[in-house]
Amino acid sequence: MANWYHYAAALALAATPTFGAMAEESTTAPDTTAPSEQVVLEADYVYELRDENSIVAEGNVEALYDGRILRADRLIYNRTTERVRATGNVVIIDQDGTQQFSDEVEVGSNLTDGYAIGYSARLPDGATVVANSAIRQPDGINAMDQVIYTACPICEAKGQKPTWSLRARRAVLDQESQMISYRDAVLEVMGIPVFYFPYLAHPDPTSERRSGFMIPSAGFSSKLGTFYQQPYYWAISESSDLTIAPMVSDNVNPMLELDYRKRFYSGAIKLNTSLTREKDFDSDGLKFGDEKWRGHLYGSGRFAVTNQWQWGFGVETQTDDLYDRRYDLDGQGDERGIYLSQPRRLLSQIYAVGQGDSYYTDVALLSIQGLREGDADGALPTVSPLMFSEKYWDLGDYGFASVNASTAILRRDVGTDSQRVSVGTDWSAYKILPGGFTFEPFAELRGDYYQLDKNSTDGDNATRLVGNAGTRIAYPMIRPGKTVDIMLEPEVMAAWGTSNSNDPVIPNEDALLFEMDETVLFDANSVAGYDLYDGDGKISAGLTARAVWKDGPEFSATIGRRWRSRTDDAFNTVSNLDGTASDWMVATTADFGSLLRIDTRVRLDDDGMQLNRIDTRVSTQTKRWRAAAQYYKLSDRLNPGGLGEDEGIFLSGEFRVTDRYSILFAQLRDISDNLNVQRNFGIAYEDDCSRLELIYTRTELQDRTQGPSENIQIRFSLKTLGDFGSSEFD
Repeated sequence: MANWYHYAAALALAATPTFGAMAEESTTAPDTTAPSEQVVLEADYVYELRDENSIVAEGNVEALYDGRILRADRLIYNRTTERVRATGNVVIIDQDGTQQFSDEVEVGSNLTDGYAIGYSARLPDGATVVANSAIRQPDGINAMDQVIYTACPICEAKGQKPTWSLRARRAVLDQESQMISYRDAVLEVMGIPVFYFPYLAHPDPTSERRSGFMIPSAGFSSKLGTFYQQPYYWAISESSDLTIAPMVSDNVNPMLELDYRKRFYSGAIKLNTSLTREKDFDSDGLKFGDEKWRGHLYGSGRFAVTNQWQWGFGVETQTDDLYDRRYDLDGQGDERGIYLSQPRRLLSQIYAVGQGDSYYTDVALLSIQGLREGDADGALPTVSPLMFSEKYWDLGDYGFASVNASTAILRRDVGTDSQRVSVGTDWSAYKILPGGFTFEPFAELRGDYYQLDKNSTDGDNATRLVGNAGTRIAYPMIRPGKTVDIMLEPEVMAAWGTSNSNDPVIPNEDALLFEMDETVLFDANSVAGYDLYDGDGKISAGLTARAVWKDGPEFSATIGRRWRSRTDDAFNTVSNLDGTASDWMVATTADFGSLLRIDTRVRLDDDGMQLNRIDTRVSTQTKRWRAAAQYYKLSDRLNPGGLGEDEGIFLSGEFRVTDRYSILFAQLRDISDNLNVQRNFGIAYEDDCSRLELIYTRTELQDRTQGPSENIQIRFSLKTLGDFGSSEFD
């Protein structure tokens, strides 16, 4: 909005001392060799008023100065006062494309003062401002009377009213403080007054960050009652800021939320925290237990030590398991370091990462806090440290080689401790054989040492040497066509590894959720982590097919399976490495562009081809709608603990009924338990300058004292002003 306050700057094209001389000399453009600070003036008539010591230009007046253009019916330059006055259909076009209009403009030669009558402007971002008058004073105070501002398009010929507009009796920009203030401001929606502000102020949008109150949030909740949260933004310095957001409510004591950010020469930190003193309370706002201090802290930071080394931290902690759900706090699951947490688990970490042309190293200290109902205090480990380092070499015709080392030290207050140190080496080469076959021999060897808790194992340490050697052979075939290109690639991996690789004494800490799928089908050791190892003899076979139409759809599919020389009891059914043959693994993609895309992954039982797992996603987008659907199903064989089948579906979409109105829908349904985990219905209105959403949400999930719940959310977003308000009802 600030551009329209600077209209006087555009009048420099008519306020230079050279203007009088230029006007007397010619009514057309001067020599192109004239200095750039001179005015280029064109008019039907130019004459002098000797009695008034003035120069007058009339009829299609156009003046050009420093990339700015002034057009008017009449322009007068007074040599005595050195003031310029333009009248009649005044148009000023600035270098950034801003168009300013006025019935009359007058400005002094020093550009420190001036006025405009019947003023309006079109700003580069599409916004419009209109005022009865605009005044620029020498002290840097710019004022406008009877102001209307909107970012919506205006069409007077059609009688179209803007979706929203801000009207004020007076608006003032203080260039020294870079603050804009309004007196008697009214926000109108569809021409109807909605909010009245006796006084409203905010920083000039073109200025640097400024301290001040932000838009509040208010509403009603069955947990909190009527609540109001007022953020205040504090620009502490050029490199740091703090948002202070106290919240007061009917049912519970006040809560204070803080967001702090700071940027350093080598990195930055970001912290979000809250604090209150309150009892526990359920979804209906009923209190119980002891009143005590409660809060949370989520934060992260990352810093460069050298061009190749960085260090950072991530912190996630809260005083009790359901604190975030009571106060509807966001932030869980955000990336705050090199490791990601699992749902309802908080992960704090401090780490260092180094990477060069031929090496990679990371080391981290980890602490985990469980928020799930079954998590026992102290049962989740503290990892101090977890380290991996690798050095690799390009051997030219002899392939690639590397050595690596890893360590993990786990400590628990409840349960067993363990320490692991591993050292390994890898080698591989890639060759193209006659006939087009690709040949990739490989070998790996690793030694592990475990120091274990004496009270929980048969011994206090364990050692093992594991490895694999083998080759991958593939035969890629391509058949170009006039309308479609077809590609087929059968591939086989054969390897022999160490037997009895998984000592039952060694605890499984890092492969509890492991499942072999098509992405690791051709890896000799397909296990993610160190505690389990995929040894013994094995053969993997698969086929990848792809068809690509010219300027059309694309289809691809991969199918494969693995066979093992013996059964390893360390692998369960979920891992897909139990027995001597894995399930069939299939992955397909049908891509028709934005119109339709289907991705499917299937796991078929090795005995009878029953469906063990399916995960498919469908997405589509056109001018009128966008939608996505995801369906999954796990058989009871892959759902341990006797929980039976697990089946569910997620749907989401937005359908544009008209160019401005849309219907919104989203649903996550647990088919197995006949439960709607979450369901959203809504309508939305959107035009060039605003978006209004009305969304109803219901969840049937219950976590101890929290849930089920319902809420209605209303959000009105204004272009150039942001989210103006919202309310929420649980």
